[in-house]
Amino acid sequence: MQYDRIWIDARLVTVNPASAGLGIIENAAIAAKDGRIAFVGAASDLPGNWSAAETTRLDGRWVTPGLVDCHTHLVYGGSRAHEFELRLAGASYEDIARAGGGIVFTVKATRAASEDDLVKASLPRLDHLIAEGVTTIEIKSGYGLDLDSECRLLRAARRLGKERPIDVTTSFLGAHALPPEYTDKDRFIAAVCDMIPVIARDHLADAVDAFCEGIAFSPEQTARVFDAARAAGLAIKLHADQLSNLHGARLASEHGALSADHLEYTDEDGAIAMAKAGTVAVLLPGAFYVLRETKMPPVEVFRRHGVKIAIATDCNPGTSPLTSLLLTMNMGATLFRLTVDELIAGATREAARALGRLSDVGTLETGKWCNLAIWDIERPAELVYRIGFNPLFQRVWRGA
Repeated sequence: MQYDRIWIDARLVTVNPASAGLGIIENAAIAAKDGRIAFVGAASDLPGNWSAAETTRLDGRWVTPGLVDCHTHLVYGGSRAHEFELRLAGASYEDIARAGGGIVFTVKATRAASEDDLVKASLPRLDHLIAEGVTTIEIKSGYGLDLDSECRLLRAARRLGKERPIDVTTSFLGAHALPPEYTDKDRFIAAVCDMIPVIARDHLADAVDAFCEGIAFSPEQTARVFDAARAAGLAIKLHADQLSNLHGARLASEHGALSADHLEYTDEDGAIAMAKAGTVAVLLPGAFYVLRETKMPPVEVFRRHGVKIAIATDCNPGTSPLTSLLLTMNMGATLFRLTVDELIAGATREAARALGRLSDVGTLETGKWCNLAIWDIERPAELVYRIGFNPLFQRVWRGA
């Protein structure tokens, strides 16, 4: 068997769902051909006649799938550091939003930025994530809130995938907040629904997202957005139950959403609906930490009902200015009491599932893209345990 590249003397964290735990294989090898995994398993199972154009001995280093950050707002203009100061002085997220800050403040800065400006501002954030082994990322719009600005933001996000060796999926988050030129939410939702066919036609988004919350949009308004997304052939995601329980998790599940995200206030009915629909729970400890929330997502309820759990940075300018998926995993352990196995799977396999990309990425299995993160660590738990430390030895994207 002829391979393009092979890594030997490795310890693999395959996260293969058919295996127990993290699917660890000691004394292993993994090989790539045409950018995809051509062999993964014990070195003793390699074909006897194998050869490779490039062979790398890893000296027992650990290999995981390339990390997947499945919920970010990476592309935006401006800064909201001043709001951080306001929160430290006692203002709440809702107070700031109702006073014209929050998302709307970023909308003004983003509308004023060109596509080139947005790409230039976003690349350093993306580079931080790449440096920690991220090989797939989701980027949402939602800071334009009119058709031209939303398209410009989504084009900038698509360009990032050409500027750097990374897979980018995009989500249209037009229903993020009420823009300043509107006073009626129903009228704006109608405008968002009109944007969706244009965005689908131009292949600018892979999914449609919305913010279902008292300070954003009602379940009924959100359902209208979902119906328009389905009509346009786009997948669905939802910011759900972050600040209150509007039964967003159940709503998302009833519409076949790939994921429901945040979920601090989700109840058992919502968890049951998610399990039934296969909707992934994407937990975002960065926002929980920055907003100093105290209501934890119902992790035990999710476990009891078999809801798949993913983890993501929620990188955004206001509530989670976080560009470290490794730190996010530590936060998931310390704040939400997730296990090491749940967190590593949550930043690989389940994050890929939350993007509808599990057939291509997220695990080390033959046929998938050869996206690898190779680590200088003694055991996988170190990826979650260490704080402010990056043990990445090598990152591989599509075999290179």
